[in-house]
Amino acid sequence: MKKEIQWILKEKYNGKPSKEFKKDVKRFEKGEPLDYIIGFKEFLGCKIDLSKKPLIPRPETEYWTAKAVEEIKIALAMKKSAEDVKSTVNRSWGRENYELKALDIFAGSGCVGIAILANVENLLCDFSDIDKNNLKQIKINLDKNFVDQKKYKVIQSDIFSKIKNKYDFIFANPPYIPTKNKSKIQKSVLKYEPKKALFGGADGMKFINKFLKDAKKHLNEGGKIFMEFDPPQKNKIEKLLKKYKYASWQFNKDQYGKLRWVVIK
Repeated sequence: MKKEIQWILKEKYNGKPSKEFKKDVKRFEKGEPLDYIIGFKEFLGCKIDLSKKPLIPRPETEYWTAKAVEEIKIALAMKKSAEDVKSTVNRSWGRENYELKALDIFAGSGCVGIAILANVENLLCDFSDIDKNNLKQIKINLDKNFVDQKKYKVIQSDIFSKIKNKYDFIFANPPYIPTKNKSKIQKSVLKYEPKKALFGGADGMKFINKFLKDAKKHLNEGGKIFMEFDPPQKNKIEKLLKKYKYASWQFNKDQYGKLRWVVIK
């Protein structure tokens, strides 16, 4: 028995074969991604439900999300320190003094924002996606991971069209695969995962361009953007950052040594 099939049996059926298990084996043999068959993906300690078939969270995304968690914790510590100084005489401040606001845009399953809410206290996070199916998936995952309803909003928006607020952190994983590279994508990914979450036009820059054009308007002073991209897009992204007059940026490598995410101020 293949290890993947053993995993299905163990994780989904507690080691007890059944008719449903046999159906799942056939799904796997036809090429359906294992995570869809199991029904969830572990992501920074969170269990991300995939019942609505959103884009499956990738290890590269999990890697930079962990880095974002570290930066947010530093920002919260600095904010708390500043508030402590201000309140030396009057210490009537409450928890709200330390809240930072974040936006998970192109949210898909909501894995990034949910993992950050699970790993960082005193943070509010809005989730935004254009796809109604993804919005349902985000709500399912917020519920399954016991996220306090006071700490989030779920917004249907075409990038920033319905976003009114400003944020201290914006997390973006836009569709960025060039359509010209379609032949290089795994057959199972093309067949089963949502194409609109994968492809970003001929050069993959369609949504990145639209996002960067308006993102700065939704950043608080000192705020940061974390954005994932395809390694060959670095130079084009840098040109856009200069065009839209961002203050500074830092390109970063993923766990496999490839440029994968950029932090923008």
